[in-house]
Amino acid sequence: MWTLPNVLTGLRLLAVPFLGATLAVAGDSPRGRMAALALFVAASVTDFADGWVARRRGQCTDLGALVDPIADKALVGTALICLSGHDVVPWWATLVVLAREVAVTGLRLTVLRHGVIPASRGGKVKTVTQTALILLALAQPGWTEALMVVVVVTVAWTLITGLDYAVKATALTRAVDSPRRPWQRRVAGDHVDGGGPLFPNSGRQQGGGTGSSRVRS
Repeated sequence: MWTLPNVLTGLRLLAVPFLGATLAVAGDSPRGRMAALALFVAASVTDFADGWVARRRGQCTDLGALVDPIADKALVGTALICLSGHDVVPWWATLVVLAREVAVTGLRLTVLRHGVIPASRGGKVKTVTQTALILLALAQPGWTEALMVVVVVTVAWTLITGLDYAVKATALTRAVDSPRRPWQRRVAGDHVDGGGPLFPNSGRQQGGGTGSSRVRS
């Protein structure tokens, strides 16, 4: 359980309250924003590092698959809420992102007994756009044209990948009720009843356990 990838994920989770406190107390000052930017960058580096190390060393675990997306969502959600509180990121964008993450988490828990929904390329791009939005907002506070473009792209991609996740969850649920041959493995994203996912799954199945990678939804 105490593998290096899990330790990195735990450190990212521990960074969340420090990031929130820094932004809440000094988020309206250049020094406070730079401190928050440094924290966010360090935490984001652990996000990329834990998955790479887990695959490299064969240390993918169920605990890592469970905690990793929680740490990601907590980090992004805390940053966006604080930035909206300082009128840097519009509240409507933050609420859309938070609503999508809550909905996807609920879907994941609902279909967990049926199977695993592997990560898609869209989910990975969504993570990149949200990270870029927060980095830009911290580095260049104030409503700029560049920030407006990143906000629109982030919100649009967040909604699209949320829809993709719902399609895969529906396909997985339907697959449970349909007869399948023993050699047909049930994984969300399969072509079911004429409907397929908006984004294909990435090369590795996600979700913990030996041989899997970290979850991106």
